[in-house]
Amino acid sequence: MTALPRGGRPAKALSAVEATIETRWRSFLVEYGVTAGAKEEADLAEMVVADTSAFEWRVVDAALDRLPCADCGNGLGAGPAGCENCDRADGFRFAAIETDKPATPPGTEHGLRVATAVARTRHRYGARARCGFELGLPVLLSGELPSTAQAQAYRAAINKLTEEECERVTSFEEVACLSSRRGR
Repeated sequence: MTALPRGGRPAKALSAVEATIETRWRSFLVEYGVTAGAKEEADLAEMVVADTSAFEWRVVDAALDRLPCADCGNGLGAGPAGCENCDRADGFRFAAIETDKPATPPGTEHGLRVATAVARTRHRYGARARCGFELGLPVLLSGELPSTAQAQAYRAAINKLTEEECERVTSFEEVACLSSRRGR
């Protein structure tokens, strides 16, 4: 499980999403008659990564977790930015299938997936992106999707913060309070 330094609601939301990724992978193994930990599990993960567009995003993320990068040795797609294999795998992750849950706005599942990817591999993203996506994770997990105007307002407020403040804040309310003290 990935630990978020900002803690609180974002950390709990990330833990909840990671649990759904693991639960989905376990059921995927059952669907294919594969035992966890067996060589066939790695083979199945490689099959998923070979065509991420054929699988649901949680299955793809779980498959990436199980494969090491041949170049950097980290989990595939989780290595440092600039590792060609990880950059490619991270990009292919976003070809996976996203199905919005019933009674949620269209695009909620995409937002949840992006926020999860950023939070799980935060070293690959800048402080402002981490701040916005990590703070947004609990909202997206609850099935809500900020409007375009809300998202733009959050981004404008985050852009007024220092990188240190971006790492330290724990809510959009705190972002608004800090950014309101600054001019344009």
